[in-house]
Amino acid sequence: MGEAIGQILPLAVGVALSPIPIIGVVSMLATPRGRANGAAFVLGWILGLAGAGAIVLLISNAADAGTLGQPANWLNVLNLVLGLALLLIALRQWRERPREGEPIEMPSWMRAVDRFTAGRAAALGIALSAINPKNLLLVVGAAAAIAQTGISTGRQVASLAVFVLIGAIGPGMPVALHLTRGERSWPFLDDLKDWMARNNATIMAVLCLLIGAKLIGDAISGF
Repeated sequence: MGEAIGQILPLAVGVALSPIPIIGVVSMLATPRGRANGAAFVLGWILGLAGAGAIVLLISNAADAGTLGQPANWLNVLNLVLGLALLLIALRQWRERPREGEPIEMPSWMRAVDRFTAGRAAALGIALSAINPKNLLLVVGAAAAIAQTGISTGRQVASLAVFVLIGAIGPGMPVALHLTRGERSWPFLDDLKDWMARNNATIMAVLCLLIGAKLIGDAISGF
């Protein structure tokens, strides 16, 4: 299990540091239904990660990803493909980053957060965690890495739970901070939202570059 957690740790951190979900949940917290919607978003985020991860685990185990701790050859190909895809995302993010003085564009749904219900917030959390291309690549990579270790089903589930919990720290931290500190949390949350909005593309580019390079390195060493 230690090997599995070591493999998934950088991928989980990459999920946790996704700027758009953090910006979105901070924006939700500023609305009249902020606490309920923020908690619902985090719940949806967790369910999305867990559901997508569980599906990939089932498929990977059915395809004999790990036998007696030896990873299958197709996993090296998968890591290579995932790594190259992340490098492409990193390149696109870097090219599309706003220059000095340019307006910062946020997703259109952020303009409607004041009209969100808890159900819509939860659905958005699921979509951003399990359908967003960058996160989906990281979830696939993490679940496949767990399966390739060949550990027992119970330990695979526990390893996936660790991945999900770490991945939930990013959007979960603003909600926890607001619930415990109330209005006193706003100076920090406002600064966090503004900083992440200004540096969203750069953060994403660096994360995808580093994790993509790791996956490509894993693939090359496994061939």
